[in-house]
Amino acid sequence: METDTPNDARLRPHPETRFAPPQIAVDLNAIVARLRSEPQTGEGGHRQETLYKDGGLTIALFLFERFTGLKEHRAAGIVNIHVLRGTLKVTAGERVHELRAGHMLVLGSGVPHIVRAEEESEMLLTVRLGGT
Repeated sequence: METDTPNDARLRPHPETRFAPPQIAVDLNAIVARLRSEPQTGEGGHRQETLYKDGGLTIALFLFERFTGLKEHRAAGIVNIHVLRGTLKVTAGERVHELRAGHMLVLGSGVPHIVRAEEESEMLLTVRLGGT
């Protein structure tokens, strides 16, 4: 989920270092502040950081600017979208879900979905690959 900058300097510690401890405490507010201070957004107009990854489990934090999002995609596992702040419109299959802060949406394996921020928003994403 991370990309190197053009000069190959990492913005964050290598995943092998970040995910090695048996217990990882996460300060979401501090990560949000740091991500917002980064000089540029990703190609889709959002920022993201993988908070934890082990085997088929990934937990990531996404920050979206207004009217940005993720193009249609699908995961080969269970997807949990938890809106921390703002409003996201998630189109999953033929249904449109308007998710506000405190709302959560769970998608089954392989469900195609699009995420669009209706306002500046934060999303905690959990994906468990191999789920049915």
